[in-house]
Amino acid sequence: MSTPRTYSRRRVLSILAAATILPLGKAQARVPNMQPYRWQGLALGAEADLTLYAETESVAMEAIAASLAEIDRLERIFSLHRPDSAISQLNRVGTLPAPPVEFVELLSLALTLAERTDGRFDPSIQPLWQLYAKAGPAAAELDEGQLKATQALVDWRNVALSPSVVTFGRPGMQLTLNGIAQGYISDRIAILLQGRGFTHALVNLGELQALGSRADGSPWQIGLSAPHDRADLRETELLSSGAMATSAAAGLSFDRTGNYNHIVNARSLQCADPRFSVTVRSQSAAVADGLSTVGTLMLQERDAFTDLLRQFVARAIIIDEQQAPLVRLG
Repeated sequence: MSTPRTYSRRRVLSILAAATILPLGKAQARVPNMQPYRWQGLALGAEADLTLYAETESVAMEAIAASLAEIDRLERIFSLHRPDSAISQLNRVGTLPAPPVEFVELLSLALTLAERTDGRFDPSIQPLWQLYAKAGPAAAELDEGQLKATQALVDWRNVALSPSVVTFGRPGMQLTLNGIAQGYISDRIAILLQGRGFTHALVNLGELQALGSRADGSPWQIGLSAPHDRADLRETELLSSGAMATSAAAGLSFDRTGNYNHIVNARSLQCADPRFSVTVRSQSAAVADGLSTVGTLMLQERDAFTDLLRQFVARAIIIDEQQAPLVRLG
């Protein structure tokens, strides 16, 4: 039997987070001479989409070029696939002197989420993630001793963070910010566009951040699909400002059942249920990204997850692939 096809986490999340961005339509902009310009391509190793309203094509294209340059700069900080990135350097040697400001900012948020979720969200999960990924279809057969030894390397409390240095408390630790970085970068691009005077734009880097509505005053329409079937549209959300992010274990499976996947609870060694996706709405795409990730691990603790959402002034939508009704929390 062949191994089922899997996709990179970023590509699947970019598809799932906004399964469909419905057509712009032909309504006239309220602001004179404002026209929609849309760029589609690859960014962060996945499908990406920037839509913005500008008076001229040259203004729009200049802003898009600046956005792509900023994405590349931030990827040099957060990408695990680039050996020269800040996070790769930290993971190699266990310390990172003079970390970039953006790294400190995002890691601080990740550690706050780890504290408030009692380690369900843990940016130091990377050694365990790598163990499952390397085992692949044999993940269910991993030796308990090896699992426990790897689990001992995962503990957000052993990450020391200051503006001047980041240090691991024990050898062998590694970080990943993949459960939150896409949202953070979406936020940064929205800030960049806002600084250039844009008031009507939608940033879709896998996680969505909206600068206002469309220029005609209508909201952006975002389709939410079933976890395993992009064509199975379950809901349409209206977004006039703020962010949305979706996480689903179906994004990347290590075994044929999907029970071993890229969203791992370091405390229980269990992975998220592949039947579900969790979409979170917040003002911050980074917050929405992190909360949607941890939400997939708290499906049986919905009261606790609801409390967490309220702490961050966020709301969630849970899609069960096997049942039509959506669950809304927050």
